[in-house]
Amino acid sequence: MKRNDDFEERRKHLASLSDEQLEQRFWELANKLVDPLLEMGYEYTSPSVERSVLLRMGFSSVEAKAIVNGCIERNLIAHGAGNVIYRLAKAKNIEIRDAGLLLYEGKCWDEAEAQFVGGDKK
Repeated sequence: MKRNDDFEERRKHLASLSDEQLEQRFWELANKLVDPLLEMGYEYTSPSVERSVLLRMGFSSVEAKAIVNGCIERNLIAHGAGNVIYRLAKAKNIEIRDAGLLLYEGKCWDEAEAQFVGGDKK
């Protein structure tokens, strides 16, 4: 099977562009391609994504799993597990790690939930 080489035909609309214009066009198209992915990242999450975030925050996999499960049980997962920990730490004026460990131990969940009263997603 021979491939039809239509490269010259397909590049006609680009032939008159300079290297700078081609680079600009490339980034314009790349951004168009990535925009829906970024939007999905802001709108949707999953337990595995949330565990991954907590791992990068320095929590162990066991701690991350327990915290994420606690967020799911209390319908806080949409706010982001890292955000739940951050907001609790800010409210209690403690370190982020300490706030996460409190949640891991099953403590302060009421206070964590109170940070999101009314569906606030700050």
